[in-house]
Amino acid sequence: MRRRLIQSTLAVVLVVIAVFGVSLVIVETRTISNSAQERVDSEALRLASIVDSRLLGAETVNADVLRDQVAAGQYAVITLSGQQPIQVGDKPSGEVIHSTAKGEQGETVRMEEPRSSVTREVGRTLLIIGLVALLAVVAAVLLAIRQANRLASPLTDLAETAERLGSGDPRPRHKRYGVPELDRVADVLDSSAERIARMLTAERRLAADASHQLRTPLTALSMRLEEITLTDDPDTVKDEANVALTQVERLTDVVQRLLTNSRDPRTGSAVSFDLDEVIQQQIAEWRPAYRSAGRAIVSSGKRHLRAVGTPGAVAQVLAALIENSLMHGGGTVALRTRVTGNQAVVEVTDEGPGVPADLGARIFERTISGRNSTGIGLAVARDLAEADGGRLELLQAQPPVFGLFLSRTPPLKRTPDELPTVR
Repeated sequence: MRRRLIQSTLAVVLVVIAVFGVSLVIVETRTISNSAQERVDSEALRLASIVDSRLLGAETVNADVLRDQVAAGQYAVITLSGQQPIQVGDKPSGEVIHSTAKGEQGETVRMEEPRSSVTREVGRTLLIIGLVALLAVVAAVLLAIRQANRLASPLTDLAETAERLGSGDPRPRHKRYGVPELDRVADVLDSSAERIARMLTAERRLAADASHQLRTPLTALSMRLEEITLTDDPDTVKDEANVALTQVERLTDVVQRLLTNSRDPRTGSAVSFDLDEVIQQQIAEWRPAYRSAGRAIVSSGKRHLRAVGTPGAVAQVLAALIENSLMHGGGTVALRTRVTGNQAVVEVTDEGPGVPADLGARIFERTISGRNSTGIGLAVARDLAEADGGRLELLQAQPPVFGLFLSRTPPLKRTPDELPTVR
């Protein structure tokens, strides 16, 4: 591209120089020739007037007297009636410029000048025009190189930016070049980079959330299937199969919830539900795992509470807290329900060492974990709680007490007349 820009600019300059240079040479040549002719005409008339004045004064007219009146390089012939022609100066050889003038006393003056003087002057003019043209070409080349670099370098940078985007590096460069069109392309690439970065972040987050959230239902489902394989009692097989079907439904709900949150984390299907039913479901699912670990899981507090939210999401939040207690806590895990104001609260606590002091409120940040875990579970749990208008908080660090706050009042549904008008 640089070569094309330089060549195109140089071609334009050469065409302009050719057109205007040739025209200028023709005009200057004619001007110099006309000027030389006018000079010879003027000299002939001047010499004729001198001869007239001397003849009227009865003075002598000869070559010696007129020699000082003829410039060097010029040749004059004065013809008087009844006398021999008077020659002044050296007769030029070759092509000449001449002019003839007649005096009032009947004399004739012929003035000649060699055309070589005109040729020399034209040559000097052509040399000057050629030097100016050469300087113009050099200046055009330098300007073309500068402009080519100014345009080609940004295009190279933009190509590298596009290549980085294609290779999976969505970092925007925020680099501008002072050329509106190129800056517009840079703006578009930076905007695309930011969108791609958000999309990649969302995809990575969805993958991490999915791997974490699906692990618990799959583990519970595998435990139920193992129970089925180890028993011959038809009733036990039937009960375990029903529980397994419940786990499959929960697994489907988890997947649907993850996909919904990946599109819009604020999208929720909040309804009024029985909080005891969700708590007892979680206790039933996790009791075999706690029994295997030699621990217990119990519930207490106010009964028959109704809360507003998505039952599947609330179940996932409680599952994350129960699993967290199983992995990092100790002793008996208790789920306590209470009421504060217009909110129903589910507290999950255990008898373990609690949350380290250096973590504190950062326990809900992604990748933050007190032990060798993913650091995703509590972050996902908080997102799920907030999606339905609730909140998840660490109420006490030692012993650990996590509180899930849920509204007890369904959100007001606006009628069409109450909806805001878009103007």
